[in-house]
Amino acid sequence: MNTTQEALAETAPEIVSTRVFNVSRELLFRAYTDPEILQKWWGPKGFTNTFHEFNLQAEGEWNFTMHGPDGVDYKNKIVFIEIVPHEKIIFHHVSGPKYRGCITFTNTSETAHTHLTYSMTLQLPKVYSKLKDLIIVANEENFDRLEEVFRKIKKK
Repeated sequence: MNTTQEALAETAPEIVSTRVFNVSRELLFRAYTDPEILQKWWGPKGFTNTFHEFNLQAEGEWNFTMHGPDGVDYKNKIVFIEIVPHEKIIFHHVSGPKYRGCITFTNTSETAHTHLTYSMTLQLPKVYSKLKDLIIVANEENFDRLEEVFRKIKKK
């Protein structure tokens, strides 16, 4: 880690969202890494996605457009930094707002429950201040949509 990254890690504001899912760690990880599943739930309530590129590997890119319920399109670009199967995904969201994302998958017990932690380290404190409340709500809506995908999978 270089000095700039260390300084960013020490001073940058972070948003952490967590949830326990009643699915295996493997299935939860797959929901984040299989573009066909991911496209069904990624984003807040009412959003849809068009994936242009999804290259899940270190330095691979995920380019997509989120279509808001208000008709506005939001272009997104993510560069993957590290992928450890069934454990974590680290990436940089290089389109605005810029942030470092870290998703971890941890078994909570011997049962099929998995604890998900999604942390977002934003580059600028003013962006954090402006978007914090919106991001927290959006992350919860995102998790709700993922829960709905799992309910549909279990019914099949």
